[in-house]
Amino acid sequence: MAAPPDLQDEPSPGSQWFAGQGEGEDEAAPPKGARPARQDGEPAWGSGAGAGAGAGAGVVSPRELYSGPARSPPVAMETASTAIDLLYWRDIKQTGIVFGSFLLLLFSLTQFSVVSVVAYLALAALSATISFRIYKSVLQAVQKTDEGHPFKAYLELEITLSQEQIQKYTDCLQLYVNSTLKELRRLFLVQDLVDSLKFAVLMWLLTYVGALFNGLTLLLMAVVSMFTLPVVYVKHQAQIDQYLGLVRTHINTVVAKIQAKIPGAKRHTE
Repeated sequence: MAAPPDLQDEPSPGSQWFAGQGEGEDEAAPPKGARPARQDGEPAWGSGAGAGAGAGAGVVSPRELYSGPARSPPVAMETASTAIDLLYWRDIKQTGIVFGSFLLLLFSLTQFSVVSVVAYLALAALSATISFRIYKSVLQAVQKTDEGHPFKAYLELEITLSQEQIQKYTDCLQLYVNSTLKELRRLFLVQDLVDSLKFAVLMWLLTYVGALFNGLTLLLMAVVSMFTLPVVYVKHQAQIDQYLGLVRTHINTVVAKIQAKIPGAKRHTE
């Protein structure tokens, strides 16, 4: 498909780079597999402009050379979709198993140490598999059959992660870690005074929460809330949205008054 008329006049960054490789006398060619730096004003490598122009010029698309966190397959979207299905109880059996397993694990951790819980879980799993293995062996000996190992299908199942899968999850994790670090730097170095004050108030409130509950209790409450609040919100969405709107309006009014009274607290956009 031909590129739009407004995109045919300017070559894509990928076509410029490949054209420069043939001339490569004035500037050194980038290392093999490296992504050329994008100049200011040029379209992003995953944008339609670059892809369309590159296709029209008959060159390799930069998307095939480099796939960063933003251009990797939507691993995070698939994980989020699965989590939403669980939290909204769209498959009651599957959600019940996951929710019950989390509760059992957290209740066990409140009574025993992590080492004890892991050891007991391993012993329970081994007891089940060894008992089943012996039962099937005795059954085959009595019936004089040769069905093979009862877990043969699972033993032959491929469970290793490929290099591509590891790269996908690593890129996704890198994206979240970088975003978190940038946000913490912005808050602690007071890039915006109001946001830093909000963060300070939140940390001050968490000191009281930490004095009342330990980490496991908070985690248990968080898990129960995650599996109950979304369903409650869906059933009573209109009423909840109404009250949340009132609370949000009141908070915005208070924040606006604080911004008006504190010097240097106004937003940069103002």
